[in-house]
Amino acid sequence: MNDKVSILVGFLLFIALLFYFKVPAMIAGMLDARANRIREQLEEARQAREEAQSLVANFERKHQDVQREADEIVSRAKAEANAAAEQAQKDLQESIARKLKAAEERIAQAEASATREVRNASAAAAIAAAREAIGGGLSDSSAGTMIDDGIANIGSRLN
Repeated sequence: MNDKVSILVGFLLFIALLFYFKVPAMIAGMLDARANRIREQLEEARQAREEAQSLVANFERKHQDVQREADEIVSRAKAEANAAAEQAQKDLQESIARKLKAAEERIAQAEASATREVRNASAAAAIAAAREAIGGGLSDSSAGTMIDDGIANIGSRLN
């Protein structure tokens, strides 16, 4: 039993020394300091998470803004392309109309020129026939033949 008592007395002296040197207070202080560090780390992690969420929200907002701008740019480009195509079609139609009008004017001038030439040729033939008839005493059959030739000449020039 003496051994047990001496162990008990030694254990009590050890505990008393621990309390005398304030070992439990130091252990509690160390545990409190560790708990404070963990609390600080948790707070830092929470702040980092909030910042990350804020950055993600900003990124998503910027992504939506960029997407909206891209859609607007595409829409404007399509509208401009359609307007340019319409303008090109209009310009092409105006050009075709001008060229068609110029061609019609050239055709009209060519017709007028051909008509003048035919009139001049028929007038010259009539004058020549009249000179021969007046001056040379043409017979009725030769005068008729000349008139028929003049008419045939005029017909071939009109066609």
